[in-house]
Amino acid sequence: MEKLLILTGAGISAESGLGTFRDRDGIWSRYDLNAVATPEGFAHNPLLVHEFYDARRAASRAAQPNAAHHALARLEREFPGEVLIVTQNVDDLHERGGSRRVLHMHGSLEGALCAECGHRWPAPAVMLASVPCPVCSASRIRPDIVWFGEYPYHMEEIWQALRQADVFVAIGTSGTVYPAAAFAQDAARAGAWCLELNAEASATAPDFDALRLGPATRLVPDWVNEVLTHGTAGKQPG
Repeated sequence: MEKLLILTGAGISAESGLGTFRDRDGIWSRYDLNAVATPEGFAHNPLLVHEFYDARRAASRAAQPNAAHHALARLEREFPGEVLIVTQNVDDLHERGGSRRVLHMHGSLEGALCAECGHRWPAPAVMLASVPCPVCSASRIRPDIVWFGEYPYHMEEIWQALRQADVFVAIGTSGTVYPAAAFAQDAARAGAWCLELNAEASATAPDFDALRLGPATRLVPDWVNEVLTHGTAGKQPG
């Protein structure tokens, strides 16, 4: 049974209106990432951090899955092998697009986390650090997001999937954030064929067997059609 491992980054959600780190006029440009995306920033000013993630959560909930998200959900439904999506994104567009096997290695905007006891629950539209945890009553609520300097989620499962994958595909990733930037090398060492689908070549493009450039809403449905039509993972050149 062929196993497909798919890594997605901000580029797959950009066409749904969700910005990337590099967007000049996006939400990221209005904040210092050290202030809103680190444990130290949260300790210094939790109100600012919650303001930032409340805005991102609202934008995520207003966005809709695009053709790339729907195509990957179709692949999961119709491919005779196994399909696993590992996403660096914190939105839930894969799930709302119909995908069921999704690992959020950087957490989710839809989750709340107690920094005291580790309890998790669905995030409200507006989060306040002063609200007590429903389990331990500590007032240390934070978004269930992996910040810079923290260890990504699900890594043991991801490493195992990389070792077992027949095909590894990266979609809309910059190739600059580790450990995901090393996934193609890890998969290739285990024997996987590697494909990058991106708007522009990533920093790790040389690690892949093939590269296709263009918008995710075109590239991903085209690739999924190839896979489902030919009954393989589409291992054609380029």
